[in-house]
Amino acid sequence: MATATVRYARLRLLARIGRHPSAILLLAQLAALLAYPFFEGTQAGAAWFGAFGAIVLLLAMRMVHRTAGHARFVIALALAVPAVASNLVATVGGVAWLAPWSAALEALFYFHAAACLVAYMLADRRATSDELFAAGATFTLLAWAFAYVFVVCQALQPGCFAAAVDPAGPRSWTELLFLSFVLLSSTGIGDVVPLTPHARALASLEIFVGVMYLALVVSRLIGLTMLARTER
Repeated sequence: MATATVRYARLRLLARIGRHPSAILLLAQLAALLAYPFFEGTQAGAAWFGAFGAIVLLLAMRMVHRTAGHARFVIALALAVPAVASNLVATVGGVAWLAPWSAALEALFYFHAAACLVAYMLADRRATSDELFAAGATFTLLAWAFAYVFVVCQALQPGCFAAAVDPAGPRSWTELLFLSFVLLSSTGIGDVVPLTPHARALASLEIFVGVMYLALVVSRLIGLTMLARTER
């Protein structure tokens, strides 16, 4: 009897998790955000980045398939497969010239996944719990996408970003991701600074995207949530 109860509880937990795939994606992104500083710069870091990045991409692809349908899933697959392959070759195989191409593909994939989630959230007239998690997941997807854009920009224009620590050196992934979160949230507390006109244009674009995302998507979800409460 006890075994059956435990098994039933596990099935309920799995069913509940299955109803909130956006929460799984969001937690994976936040876990990666906290774990990156511990692995960056180590010998195992490159392999870990590749493996965890592949997991996050698979979770994002699952979200695209669930929320956007088959056609957009095919597009996501066409971007994800070469992105993962080139990233593994660049990091583990030491083929440095592939890194910007891998970053460009990953940026396109994350932008595509974020667009699919935005369409998913805007299509409904009722704010579900999964859509609230999707709002957070979309924010992290956009932050990751712009961070990869900054990686490409830095590869094409070395020295386009400066920071308080080692100003003349290339910025690490953690620093560029931090810059992306700062710009997307418009908090303005970062010490990583774009120096060239192209880098500043990209930074301005991310600030605009962040403001529009909060104004159009998040505010709509909040309004639908408040409306649902008043109708009870």
